[in-house]
Amino acid sequence: MRNIITILLFLMTVPVAVAQNSNLINGYVYTQDKKPLAGITVVLVTTDNEDPVKTSITDSNGKYEFEGIKLDRFRVLIQHLGFEKHISDAYERKADGQELPSISLLESSNTLNEVTITAQKAFVTQKIDKIVVRPDALITSAGLTALDVLERAPSVTVDMNGNISIRGKNGVMVLIDGKPSYLSAQDLASYLRSIPASNIENMEIMTNPSAKYDASGNAGIINIIHKKNTAKGFNGGLNLSYGQGKYMRTNNSFNFNYRIQKWNFFSNLGLGKNNSYQDLTIKREYFTPEGERSSAFIQNSYITPEGKSNSIKLGTDFYATKKTTFGASFSGFLNPSERNTANNAVVYDGQMNPVNTIQARNPMDVKFRNRSFNLNMNHLINDKGQQLTVNLDNIVYRSEISQKLLNKVFDTDGQTVSDTRLDSELPSKIKIYSGKVDYSGIPLLGGQADLGAKSSYVHTSNIADFSDVVGNTSTPNYEFSNDFTYKEQIHAIYANYAKDFKNISIQAGLRMEHTRIKGHQAGNPTVADSSFTINYTSLFPTLFIQYRADTLQNNVIGLSLGRRIDRPNYKDLNPFTYPMDRFTFYGGNPYLKPTFSYNAELSHTYKRYLTTTLFYSYIDNLISETNEQRGTIYYSRPGNFATQIAYGISLNATFKLYPWWTLQCYAAASDNSFKSKMYTEDIDDSKWNWVVSPTNQFTINDKWSAELSGQYQSKALSGQFLISPIGSVRAGVAMKMLNNKGALKLNVSDVFYTNQVEGEIRNIQNAKASWFSYLDSRVVTLSFSYRFSKGDNVKVRQSGSADTEQKRVKV
Repeated sequence: MRNIITILLFLMTVPVAVAQNSNLINGYVYTQDKKPLAGITVVLVTTDNEDPVKTSITDSNGKYEFEGIKLDRFRVLIQHLGFEKHISDAYERKADGQELPSISLLESSNTLNEVTITAQKAFVTQKIDKIVVRPDALITSAGLTALDVLERAPSVTVDMNGNISIRGKNGVMVLIDGKPSYLSAQDLASYLRSIPASNIENMEIMTNPSAKYDASGNAGIINIIHKKNTAKGFNGGLNLSYGQGKYMRTNNSFNFNYRIQKWNFFSNLGLGKNNSYQDLTIKREYFTPEGERSSAFIQNSYITPEGKSNSIKLGTDFYATKKTTFGASFSGFLNPSERNTANNAVVYDGQMNPVNTIQARNPMDVKFRNRSFNLNMNHLINDKGQQLTVNLDNIVYRSEISQKLLNKVFDTDGQTVSDTRLDSELPSKIKIYSGKVDYSGIPLLGGQADLGAKSSYVHTSNIADFSDVVGNTSTPNYEFSNDFTYKEQIHAIYANYAKDFKNISIQAGLRMEHTRIKGHQAGNPTVADSSFTINYTSLFPTLFIQYRADTLQNNVIGLSLGRRIDRPNYKDLNPFTYPMDRFTFYGGNPYLKPTFSYNAELSHTYKRYLTTTLFYSYIDNLISETNEQRGTIYYSRPGNFATQIAYGISLNATFKLYPWWTLQCYAAASDNSFKSKMYTEDIDDSKWNWVVSPTNQFTINDKWSAELSGQYQSKALSGQFLISPIGSVRAGVAMKMLNNKGALKLNVSDVFYTNQVEGEIRNIQNAKASWFSYLDSRVVTLSFSYRFSKGDNVKVRQSGSADTEQKRVKV
């Protein structure tokens, strides 16, 4: 199957000549400031009573097309939320085809009320190339963070360690406003917890992105887009929330923009506090080669993280001319936190008689901060969507961790067997420089081409300074201490070509990326100096075909093929090993290879409210956490775990059951299989699982609305982990106030306290392992939001060049 997909991906690069229809009618749709509008429905109608004849949807350049029109006279009609209705003058059809005058849509003067108050947004919108999630469409998103919303997004799963997967596949590239986050799973989760959901405009989930996007992310890309107010003058919004579970949490945000003449200034501010807990129980059993239990280990960890989040984004756009815009932005965050872990464990013999009791305390102080600068330029070359975009980025992350590992071991009489203390200082720094150029909308052979290039440079520094403390004496521990530097360059070029025929649209792309890596671990008295260098060049073809079975597009069939890569996280390549407790050690792996995946999707959309998708992925050298038992020590490290094959079906639907009741539902069933030789174990596992996520929205009256939603996932297989079924129910109610400019919301997450994770770790030689985790998941949240606006609306651009590298940093 992999070879078949590869051949198809290669063949799609061969040009195809198709006879052209001379009776072609086309045109372009723009904003008032000449920015192309994509995804706008354009309807060709009769001149007398505006009966629809044919429908077209604008592409990324704002272009629409009609073919086979037999009417002698016609009009063009556009009705789109947020814009004034547009109906053109009557046109006479020309026998040799024609290009209609460009359309500049006027933004509705009451857009703010329409979008945020009156109109009922869809939480999930299925588009041809992505799923769009809008957090503020849900009452139950009030007071949440970006990570909370991701956990509720269709096809997305977030495990208790912050690892994000799509349809059971690891390797997701997370972008923030089009820029990669450059973070490991755990640190990315911490960052996403600092972003209030109220500051997010939408989240785009792309399982098979085009060649324009970086090839990183086997499972696809999630792009989190911040809100930017669009009205001239001074306008913005305020969001306040307080939540109470076992511990309190609060998320507050303020965003505004000021547009005057050729200048636009915008800002997002966020302040939050998140206190929670995790009650984690781990059980390990050890066996002789004959299968007799030789010993066991049961540990309970009570973890209480207390964190603050402070984030800011400032920016400006300068409209130099009607066709040229310059922009600059700065963003940053500071997230100080404390994390206290109390471990209590018992070691048993083969007959489950206690042998030792262990008490461990692990206090940790963390300072995690970031700054990011962006300069950008957009130049519209002509009125047909041809444009040049340039982005330059500089991003710096810093992390400072101070922790103590305090361990006491007691015998069955309560006498102290050992008392140890291990202190550590773990500073790290990541510097990223990135530049990107995109030239889009180039006329070519009756279609349009896009060209682009990108270069990124990454330098990371990770220091681990461990010391053994006895009384008041501190001695360096060289076994665990480490000084690791990592340098990476990625240079990429891409080309896309798109063409629309009568009922078919085709887009083909090819991206080439060259990667160069250098890693160096400095030696010390007990650890030898080591280094490695890696170079490779890869091609990533993509193909998208869309077939419209009827003129009103009631039945649309789509096919997409693509190849992607998942590079190791920067810290995962660090070869040093460090302890979590005396029985658990974590380490890196300098021999990790990149993961490559081959992806195919076939979809059918019926009247834009029901989308059915068949999907298939072949993943080679899958990077995953691997677990090995050596005596009584449990080692965890990343490894090229296996070959994975994933396939299944998903449905995304929206039903208006009654005028007051809307049901949105996502459901999927998939099979994930893993095949590998890992350590001493042969792995050949496969399991079907399914997930369903319904959202019910109720309109009680003009002021009141309610919501009831939930999610359930059956037992699922992920590498060595078999995860038990899990589900939750959410409920909320909202009331509009202050002339519909404000809203008060009350919601409860995990009403029945069922969103608790448990499972087992399989394929460990002569051992069994399982866990159960209680989380602070049932939270009652009260929130207040208020929006103000004065002036006409204008669109503000999203910019960024650092599209790939951020997810892969561990700091």
